[in-house]
Amino acid sequence: MALLCALGTAIALGGVLTGSGGGKKSAANASTATDPAVKDPADDASSDNPPAGSLVLRIDGPDGLVTPSEIKSFKADVETLTPAGDNIGNNWAQGRSGQAAEAMGTVYEISHDTAILDRMIGFCDAVLSERNDLAPSPVGRHPLWTGKVDPAWPNDVTAQPIGTGGEQGDPVGHLGNCARQILQTPAIWHKRVPIGDPHQYGATYLDRAKKFVAEADVAVDQHILARLLDVSRSDRQYFAGDSPYQGGKPVPWNQQMMFDYGFSNLASAHQILGDDAQRAARYDRLVKASVNWFFSAARRYTDPAGKSAYDWGYSPSQRAGEDSNHGSLDCAGLYRLYLTGRYSITASMMAPLANTLVDVMTKSPHKYAGRVDGSDGRGHGSSTSYLRGGFLPLAEFRPDAYHAMLTEALPGNGTTSIDSFSGALMLKSRRGQHHY
Repeated sequence: MALLCALGTAIALGGVLTGSGGGKKSAANASTATDPAVKDPADDASSDNPPAGSLVLRIDGPDGLVTPSEIKSFKADVETLTPAGDNIGNNWAQGRSGQAAEAMGTVYEISHDTAILDRMIGFCDAVLSERNDLAPSPVGRHPLWTGKVDPAWPNDVTAQPIGTGGEQGDPVGHLGNCARQILQTPAIWHKRVPIGDPHQYGATYLDRAKKFVAEADVAVDQHILARLLDVSRSDRQYFAGDSPYQGGKPVPWNQQMMFDYGFSNLASAHQILGDDAQRAARYDRLVKASVNWFFSAARRYTDPAGKSAYDWGYSPSQRAGEDSNHGSLDCAGLYRLYLTGRYSITASMMAPLANTLVDVMTKSPHKYAGRVDGSDGRGHGSSTSYLRGGFLPLAEFRPDAYHAMLTEALPGNGTTSIDSFSGALMLKSRRGQHHY
């Protein structure tokens, strides 16, 4: 442990995790100028602080393959978690339950431990049962801004009208992700799910996966693409003109990543099922358009270390100075899509994101700029004393910073953040298998 900490500090002091900043200072955080009708899905307390779980999750060390004790640590933690009873405050987006569901998918993909998958299924049972058109009042049955009881997950039912935004992508993504994990494990398809079937969603793993896919498609068909999004301009994502949240404006990058999370997992699930090639192709086109838009909009420049870095804004309409909170979600979403291998995202395209973090945003050990251009602002643009979990996957593209970044994310080899821990296990697994 002491060696790991010393190595991380030495690397940081040696310049790998320090940077003098790049780009010009900006006076205000552009991403704070959002419509009050619906909060940005990242605009809650859990996004500005390292999310805490019930137990300290521990890795045995940064090198080698993921160990049984690390998986055991994760399983012990998720057994203490209870799924949220609704999406108020974005519980199923960047809140605790949303992060937990995604982390379970990540660690199941590494371990193939069905006890983890079963917990994920339980969480997905919950999120589906809480959908507005399925849940009884007071959780559901609310007329939304569309005038209908749409299949959606409102995050504030006291607002008038009740709006929706990018947070709708995450519940769909959790359902699609869980289905994909099941479908990629054909050996379990015809086995009964041990946790039972309290909502009559399907007794076997395959039945449950098909139900999750079908109901995720319903949310897409009857709300997300029917009313919330306008994708008529070359498949690029804009909010509908009559949406009370940023009506007619381009969808911010972090929220595009939420929609892309749903579309990508559903495309993969339909491809495995072989049941709707046209739908899968449409989902893939939407994600590809989003990815291409981001990389064409981000400004590439040479950072203080002489490497290529990016500067980008909160949304396609803002060219620079993305804040670190939303920026970490942008990077996490792009890494998630990179891992699919479906959207022509290369390591050379991802590397400037890593350089931005390491050379521009990292000011010294335990001090990170509040914006991706190296400047600081207010709110989500304030500097932090910790590494946001969404930036951790970028260590794959800066191997020289890998040990230092893991030390920052898991000081003393431990963390209460299920997001950071699952990300660390994925990094360690891929590194141990020589994927980078």
